Amino acid sequence: MEAEYTRLADTIRTKASAHKKPRLLVAMAGIPGSGKTTTASAVAQRLNSDPSPIRTVLIPMDGFHLPRATLDQLPNREEAYIRRGAPWTFDATGFLKFVHQLRQWAEQGQPSIEKPHKLYAPSFDHETKDPVENDIGITDDTTILILEGNYVLLDEPQWREVAPLVDLRVFVDADPTEARDRIARRHVQVGIEETLADAYRRADSNDCLNAQTIREKLIPPDIVVRSVADPQ
Repeated sequence: MEAEYTRLADTIRTKASAHKKPRLLVAMAGIPGSGKTTTASAVAQRLNSDPSPIRTVLIPMDGFHLPRATLDQLPNREEAYIRRGAPWTFDATGFLKFVHQLRQWAEQGQPSIEKPHKLYAPSFDHETKDPVENDIGITDDTTILILEGNYVLLDEPQWREVAPLVDLRVFVDADPTEARDRIARRHVQVGIEETLADAYRRADSNDCLNAQTIREKLIPPDIVVRSVADPQ
């Protein structure tokens, strides 16, 4: 995958250089277990590195999970916790509002020293399992911003409004069986489930259902990256 990370980083760098506006917005989607987060992180790291760094900020969509306090108030509370990670367990309205703010920010020139401008995005704390407001700072020297998440290219109400607001759409593709295996192993590694059998049952009751929705309702991307397991 290292070659794919470099190729994608080079493509984004070239796109940003030729872009007529001051900043470039990239949406990077993928099914659960596809490696989209790893890909987005690796690409951002390459763009930020020498010999010719270009300031890049990665914003995971996870910060827009509905907090547990909100889930607790839902009439289908138990289902909400079981299906946490499905589109309806995110704050789609808040996410779309944030992307609109990014679009406006991306078209602005560099502000004056007297009036610096900084945006903030939420992150997600995997220990508390809740969003952390204003945890990711986006400074004025940012040239590329990568929005990473399952649903940034989803063709459903509200979500579908994201794609026209970005400049480049990337989909990280993976074999569904391999993605399922990755999810199950990850559930065991982080202690969500004790056995692999339980981990597969959890994946089949949530993540794999979400993957099916993503594939069936995918807004056509500009670039497809094929995620494969590196040989050990």
